[in-house]
Amino acid sequence: MSAAAGAVIREARLADLPAIVGLHAADQGFGQGDAWSPEAEADYRRAFQSLADHPDHVLYVAEDAGEVVGSLLLSFMPGLTGRGALHAVLRSVQVRGDQRSRGVGARMVAAAEAEAARRGARVCELMSNAGRTDAHRFYERLGYAKSHAGFKKRLPAAATFVPG
Repeated sequence: MSAAAGAVIREARLADLPAIVGLHAADQGFGQGDAWSPEAEADYRRAFQSLADHPDHVLYVAEDAGEVVGSLLLSFMPGLTGRGALHAVLRSVQVRGDQRSRGVGARMVAAAEAEAARRGARVCELMSNAGRTDAHRFYERLGYAKSHAGFKKRLPAAATFVPG
């Protein structure tokens, strides 16, 4: 999608999947327990294909010298507030540890913001783990403001909803 100072930002391909999962697995202290393994491969492939098939999601990677050094998921959500504003949501932003502070993350975010603007989104938002103070400074440098508190609840795998 764009190139500057080494890394190329482009849409992810299936062949990138082990490296993307590896970025998340290496996220010491903040990871989700991700790890590429034969047992998990089918789940990751299914998730990747679901994202690739859905028009409201774009998975980007930053590639430098043939290696995936970053990834970012851009999702779009329609809303009623803001006169029906389309929201762009940055998710799962990861840059390999040895590539941080080199502009890779900023280029990934800029590519995502350009796509969001192209699609007519009026706001770009993200959530970040409360303990990621370095990431918070990074997002603030890019113009993001701490405007909301986020909450998360893990659901049981077999949760069912009965309307009524």
